[in-house]
Amino acid sequence: MTVLGAVCLPQLPSERLRDLARVADDAGLDELWLWEDCFWGSGVATAAAVLGWTERLRVGVGLLPVPLRNVALAAMEIATLHRLFPRRVNIGVGHGVQDWMEQVGARVESPVTLLREHLVALRALLAGEQVSVDGRYVRLDAVALDRPPASPPAVLAGATGPRTLRMCGEAADGTILTAGTTPGGVRQARRLVDEGRVTAGRTAPHPLIVYLLAATGPGAAGRLDAELRRAGQEPDPELTIAGDARTVAEAVRRWADAGAGTVVLQPTLDDPDPEGFVRFTAEEVRPLVP
Repeated sequence: MTVLGAVCLPQLPSERLRDLARVADDAGLDELWLWEDCFWGSGVATAAAVLGWTERLRVGVGLLPVPLRNVALAAMEIATLHRLFPRRVNIGVGHGVQDWMEQVGARVESPVTLLREHLVALRALLAGEQVSVDGRYVRLDAVALDRPPASPPAVLAGATGPRTLRMCGEAADGTILTAGTTPGGVRQARRLVDEGRVTAGRTAPHPLIVYLLAATGPGAAGRLDAELRRAGQEPDPELTIAGDARTVAEAVRRWADAGAGTVVLQPTLDDPDPEGFVRFTAEEVRPLVP
């Protein structure tokens, strides 16, 4: 079954988050995904709040930028969320936007090396292991969590380029793809991730999660075109979907058929009704997606 989620953009004022989370829970949304974008707000803090306000909703954080986070601290926070809310949390980590990382003095020479080192250490810590490592960026001396999760959680990683996608197959438990990924891009990502899995001798399932920029209601297509132009891209029907529930569901199936196990609908920055977008995803699109 395809998992269907929706993004709550970090630009939404924090004081509106409770109402949106409760709408998502009441509507039966599969997953609500949060971002840790500089300098809007913390992904971990918002995830904890949403989980506490809801009963069944699964929450994803995609993603935590590893240059900003010591791996021991990341492990402590992720472990706490999993112990408080078992089976309701998906956490992804990634390079972060390099301009932002430079802005805060955290940019590194080799983002791929840092992400690999972070993933290896993070997965080991969350599995309850004692970790000592003296890497290029990650350094730990006999560090172990006193309260790891009851069972090791999946650690996801965000990726775009071929090197990072292969590395995700080697070192992550799943991969998050941006809203700039076409169905063909999903298929290519699957191939590159699988090359990494083969290299590392890994056989466990490795899900792909993809964001899909979507809009519905009056002016939907125009809002999507404007969103792409804000990002420096030309309008492209292969990257976005505008329309009613049936049209959006057909697009979700295209991305799912290309290899995405989870499709997360991402509203435009100027969506006039974020709560309505969540209801639309859960109540109108979800029943049409196998």
